[in-house]
Amino acid sequence: MELKITCIPGDGIGPEIVNEAKKVLNKVAKKYGHTMNYTDILMGGASIDVHGVPLTDEAIETAKAADAVLMGSIGGDTNTSPWYQLPPNLRPEAGLLKIRKALNLFANLRPAYLYPELADACPLKKEISEAGFDMMIMRELTGGLYFGERKTVEENGVKKAIDTLTYDENEIRRIAIRGFDIAMKRRKKVTSVDKANVLDSSRLWRAVVNEVAKDYPEVTLEHMLVDNCAMQLVKDPAQFDVILTENMFGDILSDEASMVTGSIGMLSSASLNDTKFGLYEPSHGSAPDIAGKDIANPIATILSAAMMLRYSFDLDKEADAIEAAVKKVLEDGFRTGDIYSEGCEKVGCAKMGNLIAERI
Repeated sequence: MELKITCIPGDGIGPEIVNEAKKVLNKVAKKYGHTMNYTDILMGGASIDVHGVPLTDEAIETAKAADAVLMGSIGGDTNTSPWYQLPPNLRPEAGLLKIRKALNLFANLRPAYLYPELADACPLKKEISEAGFDMMIMRELTGGLYFGERKTVEENGVKKAIDTLTYDENEIRRIAIRGFDIAMKRRKKVTSVDKANVLDSSRLWRAVVNEVAKDYPEVTLEHMLVDNCAMQLVKDPAQFDVILTENMFGDILSDEASMVTGSIGMLSSASLNDTKFGLYEPSHGSAPDIAGKDIANPIATILSAAMMLRYSFDLDKEADAIEAAVKKVLEDGFRTGDIYSEGCEKVGCAKMGNLIAERI
């Protein structure tokens, strides 16, 4: 099988971690008889430096011509980088919003899984971490507050900023269907998170989710207010299977979930449209302070590549092989600095990629 993949190395540690993911994918291709066809494009600060904009229309067309997109990380130091002296629509992250919209990537999947080998790195109490957890956060990605109308005005000499949170029932329905479909392949439970005691958008969200749930009688549905969910994630994360929520809530809760795993460097993500096409990236940022030092953790990007094989190419066996290789490396005691504990062997970014590829 030929896999046409557009790669976005991006900024900071992005080129390093994407390189290790390619290394693992190439090993998979060799073992299982596939052909990897990579095309790189610029996005974020790397694109600003060359083109003056965070994402060109030509880059978007290249991405659309592929079967999937594998991305590293976008952005730099917001305090010191000249990229953040530019208007907001020309900053690195604007490229990410643009490509999500252009590719109609409405469904963001962020798994949060606590590896038993990394239980000591979990910041929660031992009696909580020992129970383990394995959840999937389904975040709506192209609607809500981040894409609503916004403006800053002056009224009677006072500046006022306005951001609009908007959802229609079709936007809610399509992400809810994705969430229930994923739950059917897991433990058949959906926790829909909203703020229905305050927001009209959340009341519509809850109503539509209830409608969709009728088509999935095997799935248990519960509703949870976002503030309670934030608390429950640190109190009892094992209760969650699929968390279904809107854009801003999902942004915050997925970062919280990532940290209770012990390191954001372990967590993959996928952003899907209504076909098999998806953009796959680690949940962490560009970490410009460690870029080029060969100390970044590439596992989140490697696991994102596994998600790509699973969701865009239906290559479950190959995805399983990558995930098993990651687990075996951890069982063998190898760690990058962010997940290091006493008694393990500390390795760099490239060595970690080599170790995982060797175990495919």
